[in-house]
Amino acid sequence: MSIRLGDIAPDFEQDSSAGRIRFHEWLGDSWGVLFSHPADFTPVCTTELGFTAKLKEEFAKRNVKAIALSVDPVEFHLKWIGDIEETQDVQVNFPILADADRKVSGLYDLIHPNASDTLTVRSLFIVDPNKKVRLIITYPASTGRNFHEILRVIDSLQLTDHYKVATPANWQDGEEVVIVPSLQDPDELKQRFPKGFRAVKPYLRLTPQPNR
Repeated sequence: MSIRLGDIAPDFEQDSSAGRIRFHEWLGDSWGVLFSHPADFTPVCTTELGFTAKLKEEFAKRNVKAIALSVDPVEFHLKWIGDIEETQDVQVNFPILADADRKVSGLYDLIHPNASDTLTVRSLFIVDPNKKVRLIITYPASTGRNFHEILRVIDSLQLTDHYKVATPANWQDGEEVVIVPSLQDPDELKQRFPKGFRAVKPYLRLTPQPNR
């Protein structure tokens, strides 16, 4: 099946390095980052899982849970975790799904025949507490993920969910944001943005980040 932004993330029950997981139940009221790997003991993915472990506090500040996926079985995951912890100097603090039967891979459209008939592509999904898919990125096997970008997107999503703003190109937390074009009422503008705004164009109005 094909997943699009705004869809409910498919629920599943699957084994993992941390035991049996029912995805929606495990996610609870948290945000989630679900990211897939073609196989265990792969070099780029080893660095990615290590870096994800190092982001534990950053994810926790944002109420985010991370969960990885590979088509290899749990016993392989546990051996791989040993390698990750040794080479990346971290403790793996999140589960790795053991999708040997490709059940989750099928639900999330992670098998791309032109890339591989058996191994998952390297896709990443951000899921909100309502279980809606808010971001999908698929990376080539040769390119490691930019987890700073993942955090930036989560910051943007959490901000724009609560304020009538969007974030401009290359925005970082704390910088100016864009007022959405649909907001035109002068009184509401004053109420929502007491620090004021500057209109570069009638449709491009910049204001200090409202929660700062």
